[in-house]
Amino acid sequence: MQADVAAGLQPFAQGTTLLMSRNFRLLTALAAVLAIAPIAGRAVAGEKEVRRQDSFGGSCVKCELSGRNMSGARIIGANFSGAMLVGANLRDAKFHASVFAGADLTKADLSDAAMSGANFSGANLTSAKMRSTEANGVMFGGANLTRADLSDAEATGANFRKAILINAVMRSATLRGVMFDSADLSRATLTDIEAQGANFNRARLAGTNLRSADLQGAVFTKAEANGAMFQDADLTAASLNYATFTQASFRSADLSNANLMGSNFDGADFRDADLSHAMLQGADLSNARGLNQDQLDEACGDSRTRAPRGLSVRGCNGVRLIMRPETPRPAMRMVPAVPAAPPAPPAPPAEPRYLTHVER
Repeated sequence: MQADVAAGLQPFAQGTTLLMSRNFRLLTALAAVLAIAPIAGRAVAGEKEVRRQDSFGGSCVKCELSGRNMSGARIIGANFSGAMLVGANLRDAKFHASVFAGADLTKADLSDAAMSGANFSGANLTSAKMRSTEANGVMFGGANLTRADLSDAEATGANFRKAILINAVMRSATLRGVMFDSADLSRATLTDIEAQGANFNRARLAGTNLRSADLQGAVFTKAEANGAMFQDADLTAASLNYATFTQASFRSADLSNANLMGSNFDGADFRDADLSHAMLQGADLSNARGLNQDQLDEACGDSRTRAPRGLSVRGCNGVRLIMRPETPRPAMRMVPAVPAAPPAPPAPPAEPRYLTHVER
């Protein structure tokens, strides 16, 4: 009896299995069509696109990815050293702990990207779009960022040492503790930045616009900032020592507790600047503009401080120093010394006296 039932159900089971297999193949084919359709459509339109994935890494050294659409991609721990990414679309991409050293990202769009811990040392980012980019702790040492746009970027602790940032735009960027040591920021726009504690040691800032920048505690030691704009900037406790600020503007800037020791301010504008407790030892302010006695009374200097004509500065030990402009001294001509006359001969000894007569 059981054998008959089993024999009767066998054809039914085989038919059911066949039907399920056909349905599975049909669903698989439909899913494949739906997945390929968007990519196929873009391919027909001629658009290059790298398929989005949750994340990808690995090595792509010297890869050719110019013009690719990689927006939204997550690149974790990947190595793109020397890769060609000219004009690539990397908007909203994530580059966590990835290496782009020496890569060419000229005119690439990295807006809204997150690249914490990435390495762009020596990369070419000329004219790259990096607006609102999250670049905390990123290494840009020696990179070329000429005309790059980093407006509203968050780059706390980033390293731009020896980077080229000529005509770069970093408007309203957050650059706390950033390293710009020996970087070239000539004619760059850094208005309204937050750069407390940033290091501009030996940086080139010729014609750089730092208007309304927050530069509290920033370091400009030995910087070349000729013609730089610091108007309305907060330079509280900043170090501007042994630097060159020829024709720079500090109009309405806050320089309280700042260190201006040994710097050259030839032609610099200090109109309405706050110099409270500023240290001016060895500073050359002789041709500075806009300075008045009230401002200098709040600062202190030493015997090497050169104030504008008619103004004085008190010593940092409380002694007032009246600095007079140097007057030209007559030229001195070296004349051979005339030999001194020989000493006169000694007088002859007196004649001896003899006793000739003795009276008794």
